[in-house]
Amino acid sequence: MKRREFISLLGGAAVAWPLFATAQQAGKVPRIGYLGFGPSSARASQVEALRAGLRDLGYVEGKNVIIEFRWAEGVDQLPELAAELVRMNVDVIFANTSTLVEAARRATKTIPIVFANHADPVGTGHVAGLARPGGNITGLSQVLTELATKQLEKLKEIVPQATRIGVLWNPTTPSHGPALQAVKLAGQKLGVALDPEPIRTADDFDSAFTSMTQAGVRGGFVALGSPLSYSYRFRLADLALKHGLPGCFDLKEFVEAGGFMSYGPDANDLNRRAAVYIDKILKGANPADLPVEQASKYQLVINLKTAKALDLTVPPNLLTIADEVIE
Repeated sequence: MKRREFISLLGGAAVAWPLFATAQQAGKVPRIGYLGFGPSSARASQVEALRAGLRDLGYVEGKNVIIEFRWAEGVDQLPELAAELVRMNVDVIFANTSTLVEAARRATKTIPIVFANHADPVGTGHVAGLARPGGNITGLSQVLTELATKQLEKLKEIVPQATRIGVLWNPTTPSHGPALQAVKLAGQKLGVALDPEPIRTADDFDSAFTSMTQAGVRGGFVALGSPLSYSYRFRLADLALKHGLPGCFDLKEFVEAGGFMSYGPDANDLNRRAAVYIDKILKGANPADLPVEQASKYQLVINLKTAKALDLTVPPNLLTIADEVIE
């Protein structure tokens, strides 16, 4: 073989190899890394919603898609679990909320990350903008700063005599800093003093309620949404009844657990719709070019059984506009 022909053959092989490698990769079953918080049973409905969304798009778990679940018992475990998913070289990481996204973001700048219920993706710096996220992170979000202030307003409407209201928040949740400031401003406009109670672990719930009652909180509390509070929503509902405090939460699952009221998006719907982002990314879309979609449907859910136990009268106008009333 002549030297020129040999070089030409090598050049052709160099061009053909990436194409061959791509074709080989195309035959593999894609893997989704699911980074979760708390017991898996607490997120059962949301996991099933994501699975349903994937099924609607033609994905059959175990056949043409694999989901690798990793569940953290505490926030301190999230970095290692995120790193484990990165070492597995999954094709995309699903991280539902800002707490989970932060752990995944620190673990990788290349593997796409999809969220379903992020409270403030721009404010936390997880995306550059809603229209053009600009990195490896995208998904669906709510605006917790606005949502939390509306929760405070609705609680004040039901308990108009309230002069002091508690706020349960988690310093380890990236979106809670801006949300807490927004609630404080709203409290000033409503003429209500606020008592912020930080909750970092499940061990802090009892002391937070004791602290609120000792501080003179009588009008109730707003619980800023977090993976921690969601995982322990039944305990939160029990403590609220024990201390005689009506609570306003972000998701209806809290009300189904016995909480007084919620105002926020449908988490299951957001998880189902997150499958669309995963599908697009698995088909080659760049997360930097996939606009973040904001939740457009918000639900007001009231538990009248809990209201009766707390000796509260819910204004008829709120019952009329409520999306769901639990009796």
